[in-house]
Amino acid sequence: MKNTLHALVWLTLLAVGAPEVSAGPPPAYEGRRLYVSYCQLCHGTDGKGSGPLAKAMQIDVADLTTTVRSRSDTILTKIITGEGRQTITGRDRHNLLSAAMPEWKDVFDETQVKALIAYLRFLGSTKHDLMGDPKVGLELYQQYCQVCHGVEGDGDGIMTNLMGIMPMDHTNPNETNSLDNEALVESILDGKGRYMPAWRGILDQRDVEALVSYIRLLSH
Repeated sequence: MKNTLHALVWLTLLAVGAPEVSAGPPPAYEGRRLYVSYCQLCHGTDGKGSGPLAKAMQIDVADLTTTVRSRSDTILTKIITGEGRQTITGRDRHNLLSAAMPEWKDVFDETQVKALIAYLRFLGSTKHDLMGDPKVGLELYQQYCQVCHGVEGDGDGIMTNLMGIMPMDHTNPNETNSLDNEALVESILDGKGRYMPAWRGILDQRDVEALVSYIRLLSH
């Protein structure tokens, strides 16, 4: 059955052709890239404020996994860019969280700020670690998964109408958050239900971990 499903997928792709253009990655994916380049040194890989630069400078850095939860996108935009009047103090200062927080208004455009906020929301709400490299996961998702799960991960891939299936909507956090990383890894490697193929032997453990990390970011 598993071999039959794989064959059906590849034969269908040959018949109809895979989508030539893939949608851009989800905002949290781009936000993670910006976070790693600009924020991680101070805020740490987990967002809790234990980055190496913060330690070297002996500065107090906000724990983003908690402080971000109580702040709106508008306030977070002010904190990141340093623009606009604080609603709390009324002063033209941006350091709601820390006096050492740089102003990024000349570095990030509006789209990048929104993407960064999307990733911060992920850090503040996720129950699951990113176990692999989402960049690798994006490439694998486009190659192996979007034909069923859709270009944007919402379950409307080209195979859904052809086969009459309803794949998991990876953009719905209520669906993905209910499964831990190990459960997602298992379903990818060994298949699940009647139509989810097993990719063991095609994808290795590192590939699958990268896929799981990308799927986590799709819901933000």
